[in-house]
This record gives sequence, C-alpha cells and structure tokens, in this order.
Amino acid sequence: MKISLAATLTVLVMLSACATVPVDSTPALTTASTTTASVESQRLKRYYSGVDSRLRAQGLLRTDGGGIDVPYSARNLVENFEKIALYDEYTVRNGRFVAQQTPSRLRRWTQPIRIKLLFGDHVPPDQRARDTQNVAAFAARLSSLTGLSIRLSNAKPNFHVLFLNRDEQRVFGPKLIAEVPRLNQVVIDEIVNSPRNTFCAAYAFSESEQSSAYASAIILVKAEHTDLMRLSCIHEEMAQALGLANDSPQARPSIFNDDEEFALLTDHDEKLLRMLYDRRLKLGMTPAQARAILPAVAADVMGGS
Repeated sequence: MKISLAATLTVLVMLSACATVPVDSTPALTTASTTTASVESQRLKRYYSGVDSRLRAQGLLRTDGGGIDVPYSARNLVENFEKIALYDEYTVRNGRFVAQQTPSRLRRWTQPIRIKLLFGDHVPPDQRARDTQNVAAFAARLSSLTGLSIRLSNAKPNFHVLFLNRDEQRVFGPKLIAEVPRLNQVVIDEIVNSPRNTFCAAYAFSESEQSSAYASAIILVKAEHTDLMRLSCIHEEMAQALGLANDSPQARPSIFNDDEEFALLTDHDEKLLRMLYDRRLKLGMTPAQARAILPAVAADVMGGS
C-alpha cells in the first residue's frame, strides 16, 4: 500500500539480463557501525508513528478488508484490473523515476518465487521474528491465490525483501549489488536515497525488455515503521511485485489506491490476483487484447467468492 501523505514511489521496472547467485544464508546484514540509530532515523520513526496515528484517527488503514459499505461488481473488477495490471504508474526519465500513467502489457511470474529477507543491524530480533512470520504467512496466501510456488528460501533467491532504517539505506548499495548482480543503477540510487515520503517500494524485473515474465524483485520496507505500516507495506509491495503494478483512485475496497483507506489486502484485491494468474490471460497482452476476455474472467472469480 502506498501509505503516504504525499506521493509514494512504488515502481515495477525492467532489468536487462538479471541473474541471481547463491548468497550467504545469514539473515542479518552488517550495514551500520553503531548499535544506536542516528538522530535522523529516530526522528523518522516518530514521524511514521505520527502518520500512523493520524490515518487511524481519520478511520483509514482499515484492516477489515471491506464489507457491505463497499460493494463492488464484476464490472468494477474489470475496470480496476485494466488500470492496475495493464498500466504503469512510473517511467524512467533522465535517470529518475517519474510519475506517468502509461499503457503497459500483462506481466507476471512464471517460475517459483524464493524469498530472502535482509534485515539491517538496527532491527531487533523480536521484530525480525514478526516480520519473518508476516512475510511467510502472506507468501502462503499469495501462493494459494496465484498457483505459484512462493516461499522463504536463501537458496538462489529471486525475491528480496529489505528491512532497513535510514542509516542502513545509505550504505546498502554494495550489498544490494552483491545480492542482485547487474542491477540497474537507477534502482540502486532510488533505494539508497529513498526519501521520507516514500514509505516502501517494489521493483520487479524481467530478464530483457522483450520479456513480460518477471525473474526477480526487490522490496524496500523502512524499518522505522509501526507494526501495522510494516505489515501494510508487506501486503501491497509483495502483491504489486507479482504484477499489479499500478494504483487507481476508483479501486475500492483496495490497497491499490492512494487514499489509504485499507491497510491490508482485501477480498477485492484477492480477486485481482486470481484474474492476473488466470490462464486465459496471456503474458504480454495489451489492454486492448485483454479487454474482450476480462468480463468472463471477472465473472468467474466473482462467482467463486
């Protein structure tokens, strides 16, 4: 979920000739030379805590998944799927990611997903345990929805989830390159310099610009977040890295909406994922090519709810 009072970056980009290599299975990273977070990181933690409190006071960051107050139809699913799965939210311009809605193609994974968690030194053991449990549980849920094998594994990982505070972000570049060789410098710069109003981000990569099949992904979660916002980042970014790359202000009840109403994956969003991995929809389909098929797919997922 883009939990931000300003524009938050969640991008899915292409990476040429991405490859993964065996890496150390130790979950902790040596990314900081001290055991005390910097003043900046401590301020960031207070800021995110304040954002969490303000959003909840406004009735946002709902965890109920929606109910009778937010009905939706098969037609809504079709419209929301096209916008969320078949359009991109960001494009690269002059070496930077720029917000620009552009038609895209249907992209998803065709291979098993092996998730490696990377924690900065400032993340305490109890928090690491909660984060690990949350990622593992959500991976199992996503696997059930998509039919993909999605699990935690340090053996040839192709899906990295980073939990870093501000200090660790700044020095993470070399370690990121070691984890994901030949990574685009634009992505490295975005992660290292990720600003305060970027709460979390997802980057998914294909092996070439001609391929619509994802081969790897990186997710950044700011370690200064509250428990709910960390979990919200896990839900939205992992789901978006499976191929739901965009957001839509019309999508409701949904985490793929910048209004911050929902914190966690909803029943509506589960249906979008089931649609994305329906075999009737083919890799590389444009919005125009998918449009004729989507009503039948949406009707089927609605009927199975």
